[in-house]
Amino acid sequence: MKILYGVQGTGNGHIARARAMCESFKHTDAKVDFLFSGRESDKFFSMDNFGDYQTRRGLTFVFDKGRVDYLQTALNNNPLQLLKEIRQLDLSGYDLILNDFEPVSAWAAKRQKKEVIGISHQNAFRYQVPLKGASWLDKQIMQRFAPANYNLGLHWYHFDQPILPPIVPSMTQDMLNQYFILVYLPFEDVDQVCELLFRFVNKSFICYHPKITEPEMVENVELRPLCHSSFQYHLHRCDGVIANGGFELPSEALSLGKKLLLKPLIGQFEQQSNVATLETLGLASAMDFLDASAVSKWLDEKQAERVVYPNVAQAIVEWILQGNWSNQQDLCKELWQQVDFPSYASVN
Repeated sequence: MKILYGVQGTGNGHIARARAMCESFKHTDAKVDFLFSGRESDKFFSMDNFGDYQTRRGLTFVFDKGRVDYLQTALNNNPLQLLKEIRQLDLSGYDLILNDFEPVSAWAAKRQKKEVIGISHQNAFRYQVPLKGASWLDKQIMQRFAPANYNLGLHWYHFDQPILPPIVPSMTQDMLNQYFILVYLPFEDVDQVCELLFRFVNKSFICYHPKITEPEMVENVELRPLCHSSFQYHLHRCDGVIANGGFELPSEALSLGKKLLLKPLIGQFEQQSNVATLETLGLASAMDFLDASAVSKWLDEKQAERVVYPNVAQAIVEWILQGNWSNQQDLCKELWQQVDFPSYASVN
């Protein structure tokens, strides 16, 4: 089977998920090509796993100081270029299209009548799961941004819906709890992040940010450029994680037993919903802005316990290759039976 896997590249969570899926596909006879869109081609990093991958401009969002800038988003995107990319993408050589919220390959497949399986956290919002701040337009975008014939949604809990647990990488490194806190707030102003962290002189922080080009130590904060391998090294060894309200990084942190403090992007309902959900489940703390009092309180919290997730990527790959794509219930049931939550989690 030859597969094209389209991946939204605006954030690194989609890419991390695709990386785990890529590793699982390597143990099969399927040939998988990857297409990424949503950022400039020279802004992708640590992409060796994906071989000779393709990039497109696609659609993306522009952020400024922790909030979505809708004006710049509108000005930055080019609908005519998107239509051109959709029309020019030839899918005739592929048996199946996999899609993680990537519009070019999804709409090209719809146009060329190719079967598409959507695998994303966004697909979970097609079902009755917790929502916060979702407008009618937000819901329409979720439904139509990347159409598929079959949709697999991923979430931290099933909420009695046909959705799957998160895809997290297999643990390949030692897991320790050292004294430092890992900080990844890529949509915030890095100077404002540092001003917040400087207040806690007795705590060490390692902060990854896209604006950093060279490692630098400033007071109690070690600033680092984006790098998948070194980020994973520090994620496995940190005492906790401060991040925005995406899906993949909190999923990995939960699977490693790292306590979480999350700040959702303003105007981004998915992140607001994510953070509210983890708060409700008792699996994370939250702050609405870069709040020193919230950080201080969170630093005093005890260590977290692991959420044990099965190898969801491998299970999905096996399900895809079996070909019975309309049957998702058995896959959901099998995987959730293997999930083990901490005793303090508020789950039924």
